[in-house]
Amino acid sequence: MKTTTNNPLRRALTRRRFIGRTLAAAGAVSAAPATLMATFHFADVGTQPALKLVWRQGNSKICKPSFYFMNRRSFLKITAGSAAATAFLPPASAAAKRNLQKAIMYSTIGVKGSVLQKLRAMKAAGFDGVEPMGAMDRDEVLAALKETGLKAASVCDHIHWVKTLSAPDEATRKLGLDGLLLSLHDAKAYGAGSVLLVPGVVRGGAIGRGDSTYEECWERSIVEIKKAIPVAKELGVKISIENVGNNFITTPEQAVAYLDAINSEWVGWHFDIGNVGAKYGPAERWIQVLGNRIVRIHVKDFSAQPPAAGVRGDRPKLLHGGTNWPAVMAALDHAGYSGWAISEQPGNQAADVETARDLAQRMDKIFAL
Repeated sequence: MKTTTNNPLRRALTRRRFIGRTLAAAGAVSAAPATLMATFHFADVGTQPALKLVWRQGNSKICKPSFYFMNRRSFLKITAGSAAATAFLPPASAAAKRNLQKAIMYSTIGVKGSVLQKLRAMKAAGFDGVEPMGAMDRDEVLAALKETGLKAASVCDHIHWVKTLSAPDEATRKLGLDGLLLSLHDAKAYGAGSVLLVPGVVRGGAIGRGDSTYEECWERSIVEIKKAIPVAKELGVKISIENVGNNFITTPEQAVAYLDAINSEWVGWHFDIGNVGAKYGPAERWIQVLGNRIVRIHVKDFSAQPPAAGVRGDRPKLLHGGTNWPAVMAALDHAGYSGWAISEQPGNQAADVETARDLAQRMDKIFAL
């Protein structure tokens, strides 16, 4: 960083001027969450101190960095005054500025009855959308969405656990691919922009019987997913890989490497917050690493303590589990995530309008952290 005698910024910056400019900058970007990064540098000519100011929104710079040069007396004044200035800055993650919509996974709605009856109850409970399963009666789903005003947040592939893309025989993988393609067409019909996909099941997973090694699941599933990409592109619907108890992709670095191997803008990540739990978490680190690769999120908690021997370990209610929700929300803010947040809590937490309303309100509380 070079300085010259005619540089217009080469002047001392008093405390009052620093605070005024900082507050002016804050007002200019108050429409979106932003963070002021202030660091001190020394010019490469002599040892003159300089203050560097950068406004960031997520991972992006809002404007070019500004450098202010000063003498040592001004330097000391500014460092003393900067703490007072930042006290006036708007919060970086105010809940009112979060663009998150509440939805619920259809298979976790505990209300008995038809599709319309279930969706009516979720609308009354305060949800904005629903995540249908693939291969449902399309006309029935469309009619229920229209009558209730709920939106389709995503579609969950209906067959990926039983007809896996990691299966050793080609016939099974073909059935799994057909299920993915059908789910993509369902999503298009419902106006959803994403399909949740479990890409395969490795032997030793917590859910289902695995049919492959890690390497086989990696290779086979990528081949099948690439076959679906042209359809996803044509329909304008993304394929979103979910982290789940299938003994596959257990770190965020593996998730990034997997998406890089597929190498398509039409394949991203459906991040399930509760699925990483205590074993593969924390969830906020996954969000930090995945960043803008996250297409959808599942809002789910986990039990911090394992259940006693012989006792079934149901998922706790949101805010009663081990998830560090303030850290998760801060990570989502930093990643610039907006859009659908989909509950996948147990069905007894949405067994009727009252319990579903409690679930929706817990989501609101999390969004406000």
